[in-house]
Amino acid sequence: MKILVTGGCGYIGSHTCVELLESGYEVVIVDNLSNSQADVVDKIKTITNKDVKFYQEDVCDKKDLEHIFTNEQIDAVIHFAGLKAVGESVSKPLMYYRNNLDSTLTLLEIMNNHNCKKIVFSSSATVYGKPHKLPITEDFPLQTTNPYGSTKLMIEMILNDLYASDNEWSIAILRYFNPIGAHKSGLIGENPNGIPNNLMPYIVKVATGELKELNVFGNDYDTKDGTGVRDYIHVVDLAKGHIKAIEKVMQEKGIDTYNLGTGKGYSVLEIVNTFQKVNNINVPYKIVERRPGDIDACYASTEKAAKLLNWRAELELDEMCKDAYNFVSKNKE
Repeated sequence: MKILVTGGCGYIGSHTCVELLESGYEVVIVDNLSNSQADVVDKIKTITNKDVKFYQEDVCDKKDLEHIFTNEQIDAVIHFAGLKAVGESVSKPLMYYRNNLDSTLTLLEIMNNHNCKKIVFSSSATVYGKPHKLPITEDFPLQTTNPYGSTKLMIEMILNDLYASDNEWSIAILRYFNPIGAHKSGLIGENPNGIPNNLMPYIVKVATGELKELNVFGNDYDTKDGTGVRDYIHVVDLAKGHIKAIEKVMQEKGIDTYNLGTGKGYSVLEIVNTFQKVNNINVPYKIVERRPGDIDACYASTEKAAKLLNWRAELELDEMCKDAYNFVSKNKE
């Protein structure tokens, strides 16, 4: 069984490739390396002791994709490729709409031409906007607050329309909450360039001395300690969710959407304190103004994924914090 993974050198993509290989699938990666490194392919091979086919191409390029589908007998696709920084999407909306929609439309057209009609799509909890209650279930009303989230929602609409037009398709849409952590080996993980947008990479950069202190945005939210609460999930658990989703789309036709989270909310200070404790390191922080648009709390209901995919997150916050720091400690250069 051969799976094409678009954006397979990225943070979640690389961990999913490891889980696919360890579950006995053949893996073909296509990635233009705009936000990842080529050496990730070798690291995936080292972890799994298995071979991976890698194409350094852009998913927006029809000719390149056509070449891959002609060369490889692709059975199904996991589609990660896309631009993903919320802040950047607000300042460069056209770039986000062009890249994320174009790449998906091109991919779906080529898949259709080659009668490869099985896809798992990497969506996001951002499609829920500001939820009206918690936990968030998959049937909540959808709204977005930034262009990045809007591209995810538009792609979900495209996939729903595609299935309505042709019931031969088999589609799983996965709405992620907040992935953190890294592979136990310390070989692959999350290491964004510059000042990170997300909490865990920021904490890690403060812990290693690369940044002076962590800004905690607001401590007057309606939460247990006043800081924002989010559903953080270990990236390896998230990757395993994709294996369950691939099994599902290989077995039956249809389209369905699943939340992938832990179903628990952790506050910013809870993350900071756990990180300091398990890694025995100090993370200086200061409380600053709230960011506009941030909400008190956001966490998933994971019952649907448990019932229909037979998947639940298993790794606890201690392991998420330990593995995140282990990765950066081993890759300081």
